Amino acid sequence: MTPMRIAIVDDEPLGRLRLRRLLAAQPGIASVNDYDSGEALLTAWRDMPADVVFVDVQMPDLDGFAAIEQLPPPRPPVVFVTAHAEHAAQAFEIAATDYLVKPVSAERLADSLRRIRERIAPAPGRAAYPPRVALPIGRRIQLVDVDAIDCVLAQANYVEIRVGARCFVLRKPLTVLQQELDPARFARVHRSVLVRIAAVTGVEPLASGRFRLQLAGGQVLTTGRSYREQVRRDFGLAPAAAAD
Repeated sequence: MTPMRIAIVDDEPLGRLRLRRLLAAQPGIASVNDYDSGEALLTAWRDMPADVVFVDVQMPDLDGFAAIEQLPPPRPPVVFVTAHAEHAAQAFEIAATDYLVKPVSAERLADSLRRIRERIAPAPGRAAYPPRVALPIGRRIQLVDVDAIDCVLAQANYVEIRVGARCFVLRKPLTVLQQELDPARFARVHRSVLVRIAAVTGVEPLASGRFRLQLAGGQVLTTGRSYREQVRRDFGLAPAAAAD
């Protein structure tokens, strides 16, 4: 277990103290630095970066979302810790690792740290891809197994995630979502389309050099011409399968 450096950002002294005490009881913590504002975190970041940031949402001047967005890349795992559950959807839109509602229990904190370790310390030789994606539905978060996803369609600044007959809308670029999904299981077949490879039940070559894909959920998609070779590789098609 690699020890982690923790940063706590909360304008309430008692909130910082309670989280410090909970973290002190957890194994694998190298250091904990706390800050009373987002500005203080950003000022100290160059000399004291952290592996994980626990941050409150509502703070004077610079709120938690603005502070995290201003961190230099690569952004560490972020856990929002707040008394306001209604901000959960926005937190997951910026790829937060977790969202804890005050008062935080020791058990819930331990579970959050476990998820973080799985994210920053994957098994040797294998990238860590989450088995589920968090999809906001109003004030709730729906956790959907990635194996249930049929396809993802880009629509302007949003994506539509098709899960059987259901459709979830997420404000996130397709390219960003693609990076969060296992490339061995998901294929980009068009600049606006990502499909789960196992969900494709039939591939029909077209005279234009494209392919028509039949999905298990009933969707029919047409691939982009520039993705022809990528589709052949992802679906194990011989070059002769396409009519040039």
